[in-house]
Amino acid sequence: MEKRSGEEEEGGVEKNSKKDKIFRADKIDLKSLDKQLEKHLSRVWSRNLEVNHKVNKEEWEIDLAKLETSNVIARGTYGIVYQGSYDGQAVAVKVLDWEDNGNVTAAKTATNRTLFRQEVTVWHKLDHPNVTKFVGASMGTMNLKIPSANLENSLACCMVVEYLPGGTLKQYLIDNRCKKLPFKIVIKLALDLSRGLSYLHSEKIVHRDVKTENMLLDVQRNLKIADFGVARVEALNPKDMTGETGTLGYMAPEVIDGKPYNRRCDVYSFGICLWEIYCCEMPYPDLSFVDVSSAVVLHNLRPEIPRCCPTAFANIMKKCWDANPQRRPEMAEVVKMLEGVDTSKGGGMIPEDQSPRGCFCFAPARGP
Repeated sequence: MEKRSGEEEEGGVEKNSKKDKIFRADKIDLKSLDKQLEKHLSRVWSRNLEVNHKVNKEEWEIDLAKLETSNVIARGTYGIVYQGSYDGQAVAVKVLDWEDNGNVTAAKTATNRTLFRQEVTVWHKLDHPNVTKFVGASMGTMNLKIPSANLENSLACCMVVEYLPGGTLKQYLIDNRCKKLPFKIVIKLALDLSRGLSYLHSEKIVHRDVKTENMLLDVQRNLKIADFGVARVEALNPKDMTGETGTLGYMAPEVIDGKPYNRRCDVYSFGICLWEIYCCEMPYPDLSFVDVSSAVVLHNLRPEIPRCCPTAFANIMKKCWDANPQRRPEMAEVVKMLEGVDTSKGGGMIPEDQSPRGCFCFAPARGP
């Protein structure tokens, strides 16, 4: 019996010695271990979040059983946009999976999810013909039925909005770069955008990233505002809204300069969009973002208005991109000004091959 016990003891020691591996400290990849730990903590946090949501379901959460996706529409840094249907309605599905990026920490993932929630909170309450209709969202789920997407071990957020087959306003303007747009269409697009922004401002929402890339078109070429990723409820005190937010080239000087700002930063961006809609060109194509930022703030740089641009339309641009936010009109005023523009002559930019003198906006770009 004693021998058997000894054999068991020796066997036990031998068995344990196989389990206890010796690692050299200088051979351990601490960075890799940190990433694995961060990813593990992120998934634990996300699973807890999903459990809580099942208990306290938000009013905007969708029934995933009704959601179907098909082809990819667009790809971004953290997500993919799919075309699909929800309960029979054509939709676009933006799927965001921050955990799929190995460089994203648990803290960053938590921040991204908070920002996602803020966007959903803003968007789902909006109802206007010139704002892309929000359908619903899901805050972290492993039950998404996405073709060819590896979501088995992660919790992806998804946002569902109405599908607009006309694509972005930016792409539409690029497609019309050579022939330009009839003036009636210019005014129609400008009115759609101004009415959408006027509605947002009446709801105390500041979009903060007004640009042609964030505007979508339906089959009738009606414009609808999209992407409320950086939109915020306007602070009562402008000092509570500071810091660079938006896209350089469209960003108001006070925002670039880190000064307090309010909804009139959207008015400035709208003025740049007016120029872009009229010219079907990108503002400041030959300048770097750094040069644009400096020149806008220090030298009052603005896109050069073509001589062929109707005076009434040009004046609206200038008022909207005034350096002094207090001198910029409210968007409701802009709507009235655009409604008063005469489009009976057709107008619009004159293609170079139809005019002996052409229009100077077709000449080589000139610096500030």
